[in-house]
Amino acid sequence: MLRLIQIGQSLATSYPVISVGDFMPGMVAQLALEGNSIVAGVSDGTAPFGVIDNTRTNSFYSQSIDEEVIVSAIGQLVGNRYVSVIQLNAPLDNPNVLERSFISRDVKVLLNARNGLVIFPVGTELNIDLDGDGIPDAIRTIVSYTYQVPNVPGDNDTLGSSRISIWFQRMICATDQYEPGQRYPLNAPLFVSESGYFTTRQPSENHPTIAIVSGPPNPRNNMLELLWL
Repeated sequence: MLRLIQIGQSLATSYPVISVGDFMPGMVAQLALEGNSIVAGVSDGTAPFGVIDNTRTNSFYSQSIDEEVIVSAIGQLVGNRYVSVIQLNAPLDNPNVLERSFISRDVKVLLNARNGLVIFPVGTELNIDLDGDGIPDAIRTIVSYTYQVPNVPGDNDTLGSSRISIWFQRMICATDQYEPGQRYPLNAPLFVSESGYFTTRQPSENHPTIAIVSGPPNPRNNMLELLWL
């Protein structure tokens, strides 16, 4: 998803669309040579050109940021720690998780990506006291991930024109097309991942800064607001 907040006087620029590859609004574009024609598609991060405002995908994806997962547990004292005596499962807010995007910040967990289940193995340390008696009786972690939006079919709005629209002027916009496993503090520099997503992770020295964070995502609003440079 792409939301334009503040733009200049210019409109988006249209280019012939590359013949392969999926994209969604809010991903970063890059120009390429296909045959004898200059076309536009998803950036690999090395030569980002602008922000895509078209869709060509089989499935739509969104982000869940800093989602809290808590599960009650029966603990056994081992040394000076209470650990779980059985395997515990906790549902995420969303199923159909893109497994490579999943990050658990506080506790090492397993993931059932299709069903959206966090799995705490036997021996996981209890780290929160729910009843206030001074003895840990639950496990808590914070997770972030990308998930497939259910019951929304894919789309290709470049099919008729064979062209793609790109915003590349200085602007403020918001997008949900970013790497969920990274932190996005205010004014942090933004790069483009190898797959065309915004990220605070610089993949290599060949990946330039293209924007700065003007509004971090949070659990109530998963959109990353940025100033495109």
